[in-house]
Amino acid sequence: MKKIIQFKLKILSKIILAKYKPKIIGITGSVGKTSTKEAVYTVLQSKYKTRRSQKNYNNELGVPLTIIGDEARGKSIKGWIKVFLKGLGLIIFTKKDYPEILVLEMGVDKPGDMEYLADIVKCDIGVVTAIGASHLQFFKSTKRIQKEKGVLIERVKRKGWAILNYDDDKTRELSEESYAKVLSYGFLDEADVGAQNIFFNFEKDKNSSSLPGINFKINYKGSVVPVRLSNVLGYSVIYSALAAAAVGIAFDMNLVEVSNALKDFQSPPGRMKLIDGIKDTIIIDDTYNSSPQACNIALDFLDRVSVNNKAKKFAVLGDMFELGRYTEKAHREVGARVAGLSVDKLVVVGERARDIANGARKAGMKKEDIFHFSYNLEAGKFIQERLSKGDLVLIKGSQGTRMEKTVKEIMADPLSAKHLLVRQGKGWE
Repeated sequence: MKKIIQFKLKILSKIILAKYKPKIIGITGSVGKTSTKEAVYTVLQSKYKTRRSQKNYNNELGVPLTIIGDEARGKSIKGWIKVFLKGLGLIIFTKKDYPEILVLEMGVDKPGDMEYLADIVKCDIGVVTAIGASHLQFFKSTKRIQKEKGVLIERVKRKGWAILNYDDDKTRELSEESYAKVLSYGFLDEADVGAQNIFFNFEKDKNSSSLPGINFKINYKGSVVPVRLSNVLGYSVIYSALAAAAVGIAFDMNLVEVSNALKDFQSPPGRMKLIDGIKDTIIIDDTYNSSPQACNIALDFLDRVSVNNKAKKFAVLGDMFELGRYTEKAHREVGARVAGLSVDKLVVVGERARDIANGARKAGMKKEDIFHFSYNLEAGKFIQERLSKGDLVLIKGSQGTRMEKTVKEIMADPLSAKHLLVRQGKGWE
């Protein structure tokens, strides 16, 4: 049944795209796809009629559903018939409100996935966020992951744009695969679109409407414009904003327009979101998913942040999945990295995460500062008892570890979890 649905969705999508001819932006990468998608959408929707992928609609079913403008119907035959009828309606009748731009998240889990998606959509702009060790279970090496994601860049229209993270070596190398114009972004001086004067604010201003978040400046060809992102922290979010700025530039938007649009950007739940914790603590909720690269980015940020002398930094890390034969090595390397950072307490959750603890211990972190739990709720209750005012807690793990449950255990207002945390729908209960 799935193959039949998949085939019909593909045919309908291709016909719809041929009829309405929207501009298409495809976004892929091992980290930051969803945040980048949201940032790009925020910038473009301020000026154009724009639609973006909902939820995790980034595969052979999700991409066509975004094009049609509907949602998955599970095992409901009647539901899928309604989806097909909606697609046919778009083909038979002309809908004047069909989007001018589609922002599509394009994920790959196994070899051939990007080839399939690229056969459905011909992107005007291709964005690659970074290439790392995700899905190694199926790809075996990061070189193969690079090749798979590179298909997106190879297929971008010649008059289009390839937008690449300059700071990531494997992503930068994809510029050689592009027949389109290339626009890079990042923190390195050589990037076309860059960031400077970065300031992270953790405190709410009681005398104004100012919220915790990030202040920085975007620069491009000598122009410099300030940007503010609220209720979110981390360098990964700045990367998303820079990618969105590059897309805006490709659409002839100026930096002032981009900056004004980004004021409305809200990072999706579980992506470096700031949440008030119990006992006047702060949680950095990065629980959507995890990989060695994403974990290291989050840890590096935790390391750079200053807390007062009595406050502690907690790194709460769950299992990382789909790493294949690299599983043990990857977890141990993350642990070794933690040991070299300004982290006071390491709490790990899951069987794979034992190797994070082992790696940290072997790299010199004190045994009494390392704790292992089999379950996320156990970890949350343990952390509750050890938190003090001003402590900073980073929580991260792959989807299967459900580390958002740990966040809920220590957040100041657990009743707001359904609005603030990832995976709060009925299907996840």
